[in-house]
Amino acid sequence: MALALVFPGQGSQKVGMGRDLAEAVPESRAVFAAADQALGFSLWTLCCEGPEDALQLTTNTQPAILAASVAAFRALHARGVRADWVAGHSLGEWSALVAAGALDLGEAVKAVRKRGQYMQEAVPVGEGAMAAILMLDLPAIEAACAEAAQGQVVVPANLNSPGQVVIAGHAAAVERAMEACKARGAKRALRLPVSAPFHCPLMMPAQERLSADLERIDFRDPSVPLVNNADAQPVRTAAACRDGLRRQVSAPVRWEESVQELVRQGVDTVVEVGPGQVLSGLVKKIDRGVRVLNVEDPASLVATVSALGARA
Repeated sequence: MALALVFPGQGSQKVGMGRDLAEAVPESRAVFAAADQALGFSLWTLCCEGPEDALQLTTNTQPAILAASVAAFRALHARGVRADWVAGHSLGEWSALVAAGALDLGEAVKAVRKRGQYMQEAVPVGEGAMAAILMLDLPAIEAACAEAAQGQVVVPANLNSPGQVVIAGHAAAVERAMEACKARGAKRALRLPVSAPFHCPLMMPAQERLSADLERIDFRDPSVPLVNNADAQPVRTAAACRDGLRRQVSAPVRWEESVQELVRQGVDTVVEVGPGQVLSGLVKKIDRGVRVLNVEDPASLVATVSALGARA
């Protein structure tokens, strides 16, 4: 068996995430304690109790999902589960690098809080948008975006799975692209409830601000290779980890290609580590031959440890 751990990004947040696992597993609770100390406020309380509108703010969402994901990873690791590969969707790449020992937890939660701030401030609220395009091939979506741009920005932003691509850019251009995609045969075009147009050229101001922060963070070579978002290629050095986190801010998330690369590298089992099961569903659509498991609470932890044959 070759095992990859994959980590979710923004959109998986909900009040109560990580609570049951942290209350049951000391290693998981310690993650939240360390995150609280690094941030100077109680992320644990926010995750457990909300309020939901505060948790939905991207400056809070990003460290919250990272902490919940690393907490799930530490529970797995304490039970003898060892990965051969890691990967993460957008924000999840930060969680993956913490799991691979390339990045300290405290540094990561502080950095992603700033990342959320920079991304939100890059485009005024209401001026950007994202939309999911279902059941239309990528060349047709790219053509629709080119037609709809009209001097504005709209591009594919998340290449998630066969039949699911998310576009991002100026709100008016995204609306035009949605209509152009439907005219080309898309089954659906759905506006997403997000506060900024992530992973498109409008994020360049955020990328530049985050780049300066990344240069001040100590990265190490990961203990296991990462397949990154920006290139969907294996990364094995500290410098490449830092560079990937910088470029992914404005680059599309190449998730379908990332999973295909893991399979090419021999991966046959994937565990989604953290809140939700969005990535589990995407992996199943990308390659039905891959065994998919997840860990987000005590029940799924026990089931996954048992399925992997690690100690309970």
